[in-house]
Amino acid sequence: MSFLMFDRNFCELPVGAVCVADIQFKGRGRSKNVWESPKGCLMFSFTIQMENGRVVPLLQYVGLPYLDVKIKWPNDLYLNGLKVGGILCTSTYKLKKFNVSVGVGLNVSNEEPTTCLNAALRKLCDSAYQYRREDIIAAFFNKFEIFYDLFVNQGFQTLEELYYQTWLHSGQRVIVQEKNEDRIVENVVTIQGLTSSGYLLAIGEDHQMCELHPDGNSLDFFKGLIRRKLQ
Repeated sequence: MSFLMFDRNFCELPVGAVCVADIQFKGRGRSKNVWESPKGCLMFSFTIQMENGRVVPLLQYVGLPYLDVKIKWPNDLYLNGLKVGGILCTSTYKLKKFNVSVGVGLNVSNEEPTTCLNAALRKLCDSAYQYRREDIIAAFFNKFEIFYDLFVNQGFQTLEELYYQTWLHSGQRVIVQEKNEDRIVENVVTIQGLTSSGYLLAIGEDHQMCELHPDGNSLDFFKGLIRRKLQ
């Protein structure tokens, strides 16, 4: 609900406002997915205002995780092969500025139905220390402020190497479907990284570079990719 409140009332809130929820009944994901989050999860939303619309899609890649958390493009966070969180950014354009609402969900201490950060922490060390939601959100904004300043002033390329160290897809081979006249043709491409617009950069078996877009229908982005060849 914190994300919906920000998304619907952006102009009434100061830029940089943060809202934290203890539980969530009407969480919002991509493709109109609805999420429910019990106690033990960290759900927070915050507001940002940007002027350069070409880099707005890259904003969701600026926050970098700890532990062995990996990024599944475009916005899921995975720990030991299991999803523990996600990020959703939406924007509206008004008075020559992009009003961006950022929603973050992270499973800190609830081990159901899969796993959480504290479960992984217990396996790494014998210490009784456990992550607390307030510590994570404080650490997040301390780091995010630094990364966001680099992002706005120097571009995403200053963070790109760090981003690739945490994502799951370098060298991954995926199948894309393309319509050729009256039939669907499947092609195998290999992911290389991100394009300047934040989509997946890949190379086909014909050595043609291409940009991969989700088709907007599939729940799993890698089962609904559309290829657009790059000049």
